[in-house]
Amino acid sequence: MSLLTRVRRLPTQGRRAVRDDLPTGGGSADAPDDDSGAAGRTRRSGWAGLTTVLAALLVLLVLTAPYDFARLTPAAFVRIPLEALLLVALLLALPPRGRRAVATLAGVALGLLGVLKLLDLGFSASLGRAFDLVLDWALLDEAFGFVSESYGRSGAIGAAVALALVAVAVPVLVTLSVLRLGRLVVRHHTGTTRFVAALVVVWVVCAAFGVRVVPGVPVADTSATTLANGHGFQVRLRLTDRKKFAAAIGADPFRDTPGDQLLTALRGKDVVIAFVESYGRDAVEDPEFAPQVGAVLDDGTSRLRTAGFAARSGFLTSPTFGGGSWLAHATLLSGLWIDNDQRHRSLLASDRMTLGGAFRRADWQTVGVMPAVTRAWPEGAFYGYDRFYDAGALAYRGPKFSFGTPPDQYTLSSWQRRERARRDGGAVMSEIALVSSHSPWTPVPRLVDWADVGDGAVFHDDASASRSKGEKRRSTSRIRADYRKSIEYTLSTLISYVENYGDDDLVLVFLGDHQPAPVVTGDNASRDVPVTIVTRDRAVLDRISGWGWQDGLKPGPQAPVWRMDAFRDRFLTAFGP
Repeated sequence: MSLLTRVRRLPTQGRRAVRDDLPTGGGSADAPDDDSGAAGRTRRSGWAGLTTVLAALLVLLVLTAPYDFARLTPAAFVRIPLEALLLVALLLALPPRGRRAVATLAGVALGLLGVLKLLDLGFSASLGRAFDLVLDWALLDEAFGFVSESYGRSGAIGAAVALALVAVAVPVLVTLSVLRLGRLVVRHHTGTTRFVAALVVVWVVCAAFGVRVVPGVPVADTSATTLANGHGFQVRLRLTDRKKFAAAIGADPFRDTPGDQLLTALRGKDVVIAFVESYGRDAVEDPEFAPQVGAVLDDGTSRLRTAGFAARSGFLTSPTFGGGSWLAHATLLSGLWIDNDQRHRSLLASDRMTLGGAFRRADWQTVGVMPAVTRAWPEGAFYGYDRFYDAGALAYRGPKFSFGTPPDQYTLSSWQRRERARRDGGAVMSEIALVSSHSPWTPVPRLVDWADVGDGAVFHDDASASRSKGEKRRSTSRIRADYRKSIEYTLSTLISYVENYGDDDLVLVFLGDHQPAPVVTGDNASRDVPVTIVTRDRAVLDRISGWGWQDGLKPGPQAPVWRMDAFRDRFLTAFGP
């Protein structure tokens, strides 16, 4: 009887026993059991579970992540987002076709919300404000230029590519995550319904009692809705602001003032308006900076007094924070509050008289000195300088410092040689941007003998200029120390310039454009910047005696504070007939 016949005649149990004894797959009877099917299913089940967990974490991260960098702490994620509860309830109630469509739309919306939160986090960390959906896209080009100048073009391209990948990946991944979770909640309909109902009760209790793990961050969370509403309001505001600002441009009390009635108290004076990059109120009041920066200003006050100069100081409130220097320049010079690029573009398209325009109408030669300008600069046509010096025109031959620019000492030395030393008897009004204190605040130049500045080649001997790129990966404390040193350098340079080249005809107005980034100031810093007028002519300072500004180069805590857009009209009034 064959083996096959015996197996057929065995009872069922016997067949199973024989079957277990038979070799499989043509192998030896001693070969191990093949459980690859079960193991594969286990692995697939594990990966599926891990993917589901990651999908849930991604969606919760998008919903609960703070959009203010100052609140980005682990405890800030301890929230119950109402939007998630409402979305799950909706998915449970919808038929399959509608469920998938809603899940897809919700995923795309949440993905875009995630990208917006990332932009808000970046802007709050660097500029102390949220991203502007209407106006801030143009700043991405400025950011590329900043990274390129500070860290090299390859670094800027790498950062741009990374940002583009994130902008695409976040909405795609969030959408896939919502679709996966949607299928899961329907598959476990009863359990999900009970769980969501329990969370709704917890949410209501937390909302009623104002439960918070972190101050200002309620556990009963609706921040996603708040963020969307806030940006929606911002968009509507931008769309209606254009007409309001156009009216403000036309309301100019000095629009038709004849040149012979402008700036009569400054006739024959060389007037300089120097913007010191990132020179904010914290530089003279923060305990980490004030002792050293204050010592530079106090020593400078004493030295300039010995040379016959006097100074008065106060504070101005800047329209910007952490960056956007051009907005501060435009605000001070136009007498209008320019706090965004839409207003800036509207200003440039207008015929508004600037402070420089008033000097030009009153028969001064006007000069612009912008060492950070390395490409076409359309603002120049609006400001109408008689002569303009950008990075190329300054012909610097030394190493790059800070924001890829020449040291402030070279900028002042070059301007002195080209303008004040060569003037033909006519007075000159100059606007000068001093940018050695621009982020990333490293390396900081050294002050050399003015006679040695030349074409800037002397700065090749400056050891700080050869600092390696690796040293730019700095701790917060190192960044703050570098910021302080850069401010000390620029202020020391200005004081030294006045000592060496100041005369009876010089009137110097120097001020900060804005406070530095929050990495330096911390959270909730003011927008105030110091402003100072220096001159040998006491009659000039007598003209501003009513301003209440304090003596010396350093404004104290009780010094007056004006909005920066008030300066133009007060200056023209004080020095008019």
